[in-house]
Formats: sequence, C-alpha cells, structure tokens
Amino acid sequence: MSANTTRTRPGALLVPLAPEMRHVLGHFCTGVAVITAHDGCSPLGFTCQSVTSVSLDPPYVSFCPAKTSSSWPVIRDVGRLCVNILSEHQVGVGTQFAARGGDKFSGITWYPGVNGAPALDGTLASIEADVEFEHDAGDHTIVIARVTGLRAHQESGPLLFYRGGFGGYSGFVGGRHG
Repeated sequence: MSANTTRTRPGALLVPLAPEMRHVLGHFCTGVAVITAHDGCSPLGFTCQSVTSVSLDPPYVSFCPAKTSSSWPVIRDVGRLCVNILSEHQVGVGTQFAARGGDKFSGITWYPGVNGAPALDGTLASIEADVEFEHDAGDHTIVIARVTGLRAHQESGPLLFYRGGFGGYSGFVGGRHG
C-alpha cells in the first residue's frame, strides 16, 4: 500500500481508502445477478455482484445490497425474492437494473415465479428465496435468504463483472462444465 492511498485511523494500522479497495477488489471477477420482488403493485429489482451460496442444509444464499439502494428496503419488506443469474448476453439487463430510478422493467420480459417474484427471461438460472437474516456491514447489508425454489434455464456463458465492466468468458479451466 502506498501513502497516497491509505490513511491512518487512530489506534489502528493503515486503512485503505475506498478508491484503492474498489481498484484492488475489482481484480476479482464475479457473476452478475438481478434481485427481484413484486410488492403487489409493481415489480422491483437491482443488479448485484455479491451473490453466493452459503449453505446446502438448510439451503441459504447471500447477497449484499448497498445501503443507498432504494429498491432493497421495499424488497426486504416483501420478504420473497428471486435471484436471477444473468447470461453473457444480458449486459443490457445488468446495466438497466444497475441504474437509479426509472422503470427498470421497461422492455424486460419476465414471469411471476412460484413465490410471485419476477423471474427474468433469458437468465441462466433463477433462485427463489425468503429473507431470513440481515447483517449490517459498513456501507452494505449482508442478506441471508432461505432458498424455496430454483431452476437452471439454459446452457450459456455467465455475465461477469470485472474491473468495473461487464463481459463474458471464452472458456474455463478445471471443474465441470454443464
């Protein structure tokens, strides 16, 4: 760490500034999802790159909405949601749901999942879940949701987020494909 990108917190060691955190952690590639719900009047959603599996038994997933999100408080109150895992062909969907305000569902085809949350067309998978736990984590919230249903939809590459941009991948090493 350089002196230009860190600060000293009283009684602590050097602490990285937000731009350094964003730059360095941007080197970690993540998948892209859209978290959706329906409040009975209209569909809601936001783009999220922090989705992960937490537990198989009980079945939990986690994601981390920003505290500045205007969609998350309403989705939290609904309690039932869908994690839509985007395919590499859905850059526009990821960008549209990342924007603030406006009709995020404009031009987006979706259908209600079993729990009523919007499942977006063209995704790799959808995971229906109920919010169970929420933990404060700085400028974000860590949400743990119990999986109530899931489906894999198509064989395609994932939409990825890396160094501040969206893209796909041209192959992979190891593991199991499909």
